[in-house]
Amino acid sequence: MIELIHTKSHLVFGCGNPLLGDDGFGLAVIEHLEETGGLPDHVGVLDVGTAIRDFLFDILLTESKPRQIIVVDAADKPDRPPGDLYEIPVTEIESQKSHDFSLHQFPTTNMLHELQSATDIEIRILVVQVAHIPDVVSPGLSPQVQAAVPAACGRIAAMLGAAVPIHTKHPTTVSDSAHL
Repeated sequence: MIELIHTKSHLVFGCGNPLLGDDGFGLAVIEHLEETGGLPDHVGVLDVGTAIRDFLFDILLTESKPRQIIVVDAADKPDRPPGDLYEIPVTEIESQKSHDFSLHQFPTTNMLHELQSATDIEIRILVVQVAHIPDVVSPGLSPQVQAAVPAACGRIAAMLGAAVPIHTKHPTTVSDSAHL
C-alpha cells in the first residue's frame, strides 16, 4: 500500500473510522472506487483510515511527489444538510473542521499546508456533511451519507479527469457552492 505514494502521480486518500458511523465515509468512497474501477493506472486509491498523517509525512520526505492528492473525509458543519458534498480549501480546514476529528487536526493540517505551499502538489479536500457521528462504536453510514458515496466518486473522477462508472441508487445532495 505505501508503495503507491511513491509510484502514482495522483492519490486519493479515504479518511475516517468505519466504526463511528458517518465518519467512515472516506473509506466507503475508496471501496466504491475500487469496486467500480475505471481509474487510470496513474491513480492510486488508499484507505488511510485515521493514519493520513503517516502517509503525508512520507510524501513530505520523499523526492518523488505526486502531482495531485485528493482527501475524502466526513465533516460536521451544522448549516449543511446531511449528505451534502463540498470542498474545503486547505487554508480553511481549521474553521470548517474545527469540531471534526477525522483529519486529526493540527499535525495533519500543518502537513497539508506545507505540501501545498512548498510543492507543486494540487491538494483537494472533498467532504460530506454527516448526519451523525456516534460517541460509541456504531458501524455503518447513515442513508444520506451512503447515498453520497457514488456522487463523491463522480466528483473525484472529474477532479482526476477520469471516467469512473457511477452507480447511483439514491439521490444525493450536492452543494452548488462546491467547485470541481
